[in-house]
Amino acid sequence: MNFEQFNLHEKIIAGVKASGYIEPTPIQVESIPSIMEGRDVMGLAQTGTGKTAAFVLPILQRLLNGPRRVVRALIIAPTRELTEQTHEAIGQLGCKTGLRSLSIYGGVGIMPQIQALRTGVDIVSACPGRLLDHVNRKTINLSKIEVLVLDEADQMFDMGFLPDIRKIIKSLPNVRQTLLFSATMPADIRGLANDILRNPVSFQIGHSQPASTVAHTFYPVETQRKNVLLDKILADTETGPVLVFTRTKIRSKRVAQHLDQSGYKTAALHGNLSQSQRQKALDGFRSGRYKILVATDVAARGIDVRKVSHVINYDIPNTAEAYTHRIGRTGRACETGDAFTFVTCEDKILTRSIGKLLGGNVTYCSLEGFPDISAVLDGAAEGGRSRAKSGMRPNKPNRPAGSYSKEKSNRWNAQGRR
Repeated sequence: MNFEQFNLHEKIIAGVKASGYIEPTPIQVESIPSIMEGRDVMGLAQTGTGKTAAFVLPILQRLLNGPRRVVRALIIAPTRELTEQTHEAIGQLGCKTGLRSLSIYGGVGIMPQIQALRTGVDIVSACPGRLLDHVNRKTINLSKIEVLVLDEADQMFDMGFLPDIRKIIKSLPNVRQTLLFSATMPADIRGLANDILRNPVSFQIGHSQPASTVAHTFYPVETQRKNVLLDKILADTETGPVLVFTRTKIRSKRVAQHLDQSGYKTAALHGNLSQSQRQKALDGFRSGRYKILVATDVAARGIDVRKVSHVINYDIPNTAEAYTHRIGRTGRACETGDAFTFVTCEDKILTRSIGKLLGGNVTYCSLEGFPDISAVLDGAAEGGRSRAKSGMRPNKPNRPAGSYSKEKSNRWNAQGRR
């Protein structure tokens, strides 16, 4: 199947081709026809499945006709990074349509946003807090909204945004199309969906499990030797861009400093940075200036960088669902990827929980000089494939197209290190 079969306008198809899209992903195949029919949609889909384009393309199609420079579509997301990512996708896919998009979030001055709204925009991608600020100031007019999108609804609930969402919805027309996307469906989100969706079309894509294109390996390690293990993995593994996840801001900073001192071009991404610093880190990672990005979970759903070859969980995530969100940064849109997770003796319960989520599709790898998996996790590896290695694990046999060749590895050595 190709995008022409959705009967999108030729100007939108031009943007699709310019963005390098070839075949629609399953979530796009499932949702685009219903959205273009004007139906409300409730979609359960993990991050990295292509859902941004799944709602952006029908919105562009709808807004091509009708008034311009009034806000007719509103997309609400939990983080600045995800909001900016959506804004950029609109700009790329709608580059030939003449439609204007604006991203709205806190941490930056409000006056440029107010000025842009006065000038006139067609689509707003926003974080709830700053958007509600505009609503209260009466600097945004939401009376003409035709389409509302709630993206990553479960994370907005986790971050305490649900009351703000309900206040914002009261400012919208009762007659509108509403699209709700979530990686999970806790009771509060299901209650919200029941309140705001009208006879929705529901679908589920790869719910609760990472993409099948990602391979999962757990490495036992003592807490104080995580940097040693990280150095060994990066030295011995053929990689492209790498994402390293930590639990805390201070650890993100310290790990990034360690890698930078080891000769890797590295940036940190965490909540203590200003918006300009966060954007500089993301832009540098996207452009290849930085080969490693060390991030906290605040950015787990907001990083849209193609060709991330490896996600390394320096700290195991707090929940199995958080693991899915982190791992969604690699193996995106049918690409292949690897997920490496460092596990300590304190991580037994989480390791079992994530192993259960993966259905046993995980390799437990004990490297020479590091603990044996059975000794550290006391049976947590049951159901997975456990193996002790005297050195670093080799590339997997029969690896699908997209794995990294020796030539690419040499390019990493030449460009990824000073």
